[in-house]
Amino acid sequence: MTAECGAAADGGADRGVATDRTVVVERGRDRAATPIVAKTLEIGLVLLFVAGLSAALFGGVVPDYRDAAGDRLADRTLAGAATDVERAVPPPAATVRVERRVRLPDTIRGAAYRVVADGDGLRLVHPNPAIGGNVRLALPDRVATVTGAWESGMTTAVVVEGGSGVGAGGPEAGDGDGSLAIELVSR
Repeated sequence: MTAECGAAADGGADRGVATDRTVVVERGRDRAATPIVAKTLEIGLVLLFVAGLSAALFGGVVPDYRDAAGDRLADRTLAGAATDVERAVPPPAATVRVERRVRLPDTIRGAAYRVVADGDGLRLVHPNPAIGGNVRLALPDRVATVTGAWESGMTTAVVVEGGSGVGAGGPEAGDGDGSLAIELVSR
């Protein structure tokens, strides 16, 4: 120990060893920092990839898919509603009043909508222009009118009135000529 101290004090060869030891210690510190830097870079690249992928998906692919899924649900809703309206028409009778409940989804693509009677068909009206549709009703000739609208989220029913007896629906339907009036009702 004294030899090393003496040699180091007068500039001996041990000084290089001390310097080498310092360098070795510094290299050891560099080696310990290298994995940390590498892992930090890996985490940064993964986060950048995930952020880019999320932006791409939620900026284009996912909204398009949600619109397409909403439009398909609208088509199924209209088809089911048309079937319910067509089944509500009873066989010919003297006087008729039929009321049947119709089940509709509360929302389509997270928004309320309406099903509106449109001449001889039904039309779905949605705030998103990519969602909607029309369906033609297959009704017998004795059905004179289809009127009214259903609001999603409410209790909905189809009411059929008329027949050849006493008028129940006004001048167009049920005035004794056997015609029927269909009304879409929300409560």
